[in-house]
Amino acid sequence: MTNSGTIDLDFENLNINCKPAAFSIGPYIELTLKLGKNRGMTPSAVVFDAWYSSLNNLKAARDLHWNWVAGLKKNRKVNRNETLEMLDFPDEGLKLHLRGYGWITVFRFVAKNGRTDYIGTNIEEPSRDQVEVIVKARWSIEVYHRELKQTCGIERCQARTGRAQRNHISLSIAAWVDKYKRKLNEKISLYQQDWDVIKVGISCSIQKILAAT
Repeated sequence: MTNSGTIDLDFENLNINCKPAAFSIGPYIELTLKLGKNRGMTPSAVVFDAWYSSLNNLKAARDLHWNWVAGLKKNRKVNRNETLEMLDFPDEGLKLHLRGYGWITVFRFVAKNGRTDYIGTNIEEPSRDQVEVIVKARWSIEVYHRELKQTCGIERCQARTGRAQRNHISLSIAAWVDKYKRKLNEKISLYQQDWDVIKVGISCSIQKILAAT
């Protein structure tokens, strides 16, 4: 594919019913980062949602010498026992000491609905526009999950056995990749691709009904 886009590079099936009591997603994120490094990936930045911006995850990205951009919760401790919501942020951001990590730059973004997001990064001398572009790119992950559910049937497996369910998940993702390549090359959305198939079936059914009357 020569066109720019977003595509899934890897996935892992986790059985949540068999997870240990002390299960944490953190080690899996760290493992994924290391796997990407071993495969030769050199991202301009690793992007984390606020739910996943733990110190261990931020340090894992730093240890790989990668830049990161992460959402931070409003009660995150910085400087001398201050929280982000206590501070005033200029447009160019603030240089702050994140407890347990070190110096980072934090920006405050206010959405049209009034929601406030605090975005931190270890990028040297970052601009607001630069960080905003990276954060917006994260939205493609949400789009990916929605398309998997709505156009590839990943949640509609009727099988009961674990192997069949895992196969269903794998094939749903493979179907998404194939449809996404067509989207990039032919400029046809995944939803339109589905409708192009469905409308043929509807047309055939209507023709049979009319022929029988």
